[in-house]
Amino acid sequence: MPMNRPVVVGVDGSPSSLTAAEHAARAAVARSRPLHLVHGYLHPLGYGVPLNPYDLGVPAPTEEAQRMLEQVAADLTDRHPSLRAEVRQVAGGPGASLVDESRRADLVVVGSRGVGGFAGLLLGSVSGQVAQHGHCPVLVVRPAEQPIPADGPVLVGVDGSEPAALAVRLAADEAARRDTDLVLVHVRAPERGGAVPEEAAESAAAGQAESAELLAGAAAAIRPDHPVLTVVERPVRAGSPEQALIAASGGAALVVVGSRGRGGFAGLLLGSVSQALVQHAHCPVLVAHRYEPAD
Repeated sequence: MPMNRPVVVGVDGSPSSLTAAEHAARAAVARSRPLHLVHGYLHPLGYGVPLNPYDLGVPAPTEEAQRMLEQVAADLTDRHPSLRAEVRQVAGGPGASLVDESRRADLVVVGSRGVGGFAGLLLGSVSGQVAQHGHCPVLVVRPAEQPIPADGPVLVGVDGSEPAALAVRLAADEAARRDTDLVLVHVRAPERGGAVPEEAAESAAAGQAESAELLAGAAAAIRPDHPVLTVVERPVRAGSPEQALIAASGGAALVVVGSRGRGGFAGLLLGSVSQALVQHAHCPVLVAHRYEPAD
């Protein structure tokens, strides 16, 4: 992958986008990448209204937004002296703009709520577009209700699917980059009531064996690239994967999810697990996407 791919963050001046920008700056420094602060803008009468652009003229970047971007960049470089930051205003819808930027990015970072150019993050269309359609990993940052443990582990769900395997690889890279532990979690449902004791015991043993096999396989897959990384294999029984992972995210610095999965993680990213984590995790969420060749 080319070393010139930047970390890209959507910035609109809102508190949540400034939180995202700080996370993006840290990621850029850790990855030795430049940081691009991007503000998507639309014509004031835009947002899906069918208008003839030749009647209205092409929307233009504003001086106010440019000053905001430059001030954010200056604040970030003050805190991170080695950071290389660029600012840019992009004509177009904020979600589509960031998805397009992701084609040439190492990482895209979005905040969970915004105003103006990034309205509706994270419960609206912008976050959904970027998280689901990004062409590189997407980091979703929500303002923390309490301090996120800086030395907390990186948490990732394991289900045996290829998307989950990609998420595990990205999670291992992040844990190594942060010099912290990697926690692999496999969630299986509680045993059904009403079974005869022998059948219940047999089912429980089979479930335990499946969890152990999936976790051991995931740990073995990342060992060649990360021989000294501390990896914790954690089988969990819970009513749902999202409940278990949201609860576990309280002690984590980052949780990583695949963009689609099966079994215990059915429907990622279009299903309940990913949506629940992106909106309710107690720490930032990294959505795994494969890198696509840059234009």
